[in-house]
Amino acid sequence: MSILITGSTGKIGSQVVSKLVAQGAKVRALTRSPEKAVFPAGVEAAKGDLLDTSSVRTALQGVSTLFLLVPNSPDEITQAMNTVGLAHDAGVRGIVYLSVTRSDVFADVPHFASKHAVERMMAQRGIGATVLRPSYFMQNDIGQKDPMLGGGVYVSPIGDKGVSMVDTDDIAEAAARELLRREKSATPLPTEVYELVGPDALTGDAVARIWTEALGREVKYGGNDLDAFENKIAQFAPGWMAYDMRLMMRRYQQDGAVASKDDVERLATLLGRPPRSYRDFAQATAKGWKG
Repeated sequence: MSILITGSTGKIGSQVVSKLVAQGAKVRALTRSPEKAVFPAGVEAAKGDLLDTSSVRTALQGVSTLFLLVPNSPDEITQAMNTVGLAHDAGVRGIVYLSVTRSDVFADVPHFASKHAVERMMAQRGIGATVLRPSYFMQNDIGQKDPMLGGGVYVSPIGDKGVSMVDTDDIAEAAARELLRREKSATPLPTEVYELVGPDALTGDAVARIWTEALGREVKYGGNDLDAFENKIAQFAPGWMAYDMRLMMRRYQQDGAVASKDDVERLATLLGRPPRSYRDFAQATAKGWKG
């Protein structure tokens, strides 16, 4: 039996593949272009697309555990639900699903609502799953390099309520650990839900102060202008995605996404260490930029 990884060439999926291989797991990686993909030795590359049910059926043959990562797209819910259904039909015993924090609360944000619908589907089908709900990725802020170094401004409008951002390596580590736990179990395991979060309640001003310290130069928060944010995103992404991101930031500004102490401690138990702090991420990133 093997573990099937979707989203296997992305920044999280590729880390999950590497971590599983390092633990000796038998891994199959779904990719549209196996001839272009670069995987660790021993990984079986399976050609497929989550909208191509025939290719997914083939890829699921002999698979006991599935890592389901579906990127933000207009048909995300179709891709995810079809894959869950096909996995159930194929006799997959467990799924580790990458959802999003506040999926059950931010119902007016399209990709949040889609992921919550998939969570509900798995529950109704009686599929044992680990639902991982990551917060906003720290690594998203690597894209802030030019405005911070060029203008001294942190432009992501996360607001004043606080967001407990998470490091992508912590996400991949949590996913790999849960995939291995389910793969090694002699019997199907019940559903678990983890909030994947960092230890800090980060406001726009707090993030700017952290970058001021890390860069050794003043960085100010650019404010909560959602029109400017949407217009900026729309310069390099489709309009539907820019609006989706706007709605997410609106909810961050309105409600925040601050992790509870229990969420942080539970994740630390899963990881076997504390989740990474934003200050550690910023200092390491700044060092790389300077180097």
